[in-house]
Amino acid sequence: LSQTKPLASVLKDVCDAWSLPNAERYALQYADGRQTYITESNRRDIKNGSILRLTTSPDQEAEQLYIGIQSKNVDVKTDSLKKLASLSQDVTFAQEFISRNGLKQIYSIVEEGNDTGEMLAHTLKAFTELMEHDFVSWENLSTVFIKKIVSYVNMNAVDASIQQLSLSILENMVPTSRLLFEVVKKEVTLDRLLTHLQVTNAQLQLKAMALLIALLLSATDAERRDMMDYLREKNIRQFIHKNIIHSSEPLGDEMAHYLYVLQSVSLNLCDHRMKMSMDPYSQEQRDLLQSLRQTAFESESEAPAGTFSTERRRSLCAKEFRKLGFLNNSNPAEDLRRAPPGLLALDNMVYFSRNTPNAYSRFILENSSREDKHECPFARSSIQLTLILCEILHIGEPCSETAQAFYPMFFGQDHFFQELFCICIQLVNKTWKEMRATQEDFDKVMQVVREQITRTLSLKPTSLELFKTRVNALNYSEILKLRQTERLHQEETLAVPVLELREKLKPELLELIRQQRLLHLCEGTLFRKISSRRRQDKLWYCRLSPNHKVLHYGDVEEGVQSPPIESLTEKIPVADMKMLLVGKECPHTKEKSSGKQNKDVLELAFSIVHDVEEYCLNFVAPTRYEFCLWTDGLNVLLGKEMTSERTQTDLDVLLSMELKLRLLDLENISIPDNPPPIPKPPSNLNFCYDFSHAEQ
Repeated sequence: LSQTKPLASVLKDVCDAWSLPNAERYALQYADGRQTYITESNRRDIKNGSILRLTTSPDQEAEQLYIGIQSKNVDVKTDSLKKLASLSQDVTFAQEFISRNGLKQIYSIVEEGNDTGEMLAHTLKAFTELMEHDFVSWENLSTVFIKKIVSYVNMNAVDASIQQLSLSILENMVPTSRLLFEVVKKEVTLDRLLTHLQVTNAQLQLKAMALLIALLLSATDAERRDMMDYLREKNIRQFIHKNIIHSSEPLGDEMAHYLYVLQSVSLNLCDHRMKMSMDPYSQEQRDLLQSLRQTAFESESEAPAGTFSTERRRSLCAKEFRKLGFLNNSNPAEDLRRAPPGLLALDNMVYFSRNTPNAYSRFILENSSREDKHECPFARSSIQLTLILCEILHIGEPCSETAQAFYPMFFGQDHFFQELFCICIQLVNKTWKEMRATQEDFDKVMQVVREQITRTLSLKPTSLELFKTRVNALNYSEILKLRQTERLHQEETLAVPVLELREKLKPELLELIRQQRLLHLCEGTLFRKISSRRRQDKLWYCRLSPNHKVLHYGDVEEGVQSPPIESLTEKIPVADMKMLLVGKECPHTKEKSSGKQNKDVLELAFSIVHDVEEYCLNFVAPTRYEFCLWTDGLNVLLGKEMTSERTQTDLDVLLSMELKLRLLDLENISIPDNPPPIPKPPSNLNFCYDFSHAEQ
């Protein structure tokens, strides 16, 4: 294929060679993989070794299928719809078909509703693929069409594949406009979605969860709160905990992401209380504050009202608020003016005092009997702890587009945030005693508590009981041991000779890291495609050839772990690679509107610029670790320095190990900064035998 000739004349030559008339009715397409049509705009993407075949042109195919799907013959119509569903993935064909008003025919097939089963499934699949190209706005859909799609979701006697496609269409529809969101929310009840969630078909369950999440993310704060309250009433949490998290099937990436979003949306319901300062004039808030004092000191406050003067009562209240650990004991509301954590801290304290009154009274009374400087201030600790928990659980932050890090124990417990607080506030008191802390050590204690919580959460405990056991086992002395170990790992002997040895070892170890990066690229990685509209479930794989000369890549199905290099049809010769772009410089991060730009996608995005025309192959790494390995490996192929943070940590680990091995014999020997002076040669340094004398 000559790249300098126009495609029309290339096609004419091919048709002439095979004595085919009307060359304009033909087109070239890839013989393998996605079988995309070749056009003037994408012909530069053709790689050496790609096999192309002559086929009917997209406009002819579009014309034939446009007529075929209107056929009265059921077999012809079904075959046409099946072919349409497959060809609609191609952007050139989709453009031709839509320009013939083909979507109108698809609408009418659905709206008339005469077809069911296989034919309807092909129709909905074709519609989904055509809409994926963003040529037509979702807002153009008729009410009848939407109602029909909704009816497939709401009916029981419908094939599962049709319900999956219908749920997927509604999921795509919801984020595009407020009007469509309201239509879907009204027509597809939460009860219906919960019914779909309870089926055994994992794909149907996944699509139902996807629509539920799309509705939650598109709702206003008030609507979201109502929806979450309703889901709580219907025990969705218990169902997810039992049937999805602890099901016999392993949890897929997609479902893990939806559970993360559900957890995030649920925790963010605390956001408005977190950002609201206490209003000293609100009777309701003042009553909550007084209830804390009364629960702790009820026996002391039981004296009849007439016994004390107002002044005496006020000083008694101030004394009790000081025992509760408020800094401003005459006006405790002042302590709760800081937002965040705002009123959320007060809610947590009240929850603790009402739901675990014995633990609450023990905390207060135990600290009341300690010396003033050694008492652990309950209120001050609660306010700071609430803030720490909000930061650890990312309350008030928008959901990430790709994260999958949910806590299984979140779905195992009602009032998760408050229950977690109850465990952690008792942990504060325990750690305070272990550290023998005074008021000046408050920040240090809270720092240790933060570390205890984050270290325990990183172990992903499956229940709050398990979290409680583990966090209490991780006492202050354990934290000190862990810190000590980590410090020893980080610290290197800083003597000058050791630093010189370190520099000497660096090139050899950097070469080792380079080899490891290239080996990782040869093994390859599974990447996920992310579109601007929604999280995609399309996957592709990329790997480096064993001779480090060519990058092979291509689309793969879900569940394929390590496809053979021959099955990856696309390739880029390493010699054609021009440069590596990361983060904001990448074209696929610029395409997305800045308003929706997602920080985690930016952190994982990189692109390879290749060929004379400077085409880009765009990646979004599945994890930060993969991002570091791939960007390093590509930089090695380009003959540049490895720049990722992972290179530095790997180098530090290897240097640390190598140095320790080399310095084993010098244990407990102090290494001087300067080498010892070399003594002068002795006066009788005449060990050389003089052969000339012997001969005489």
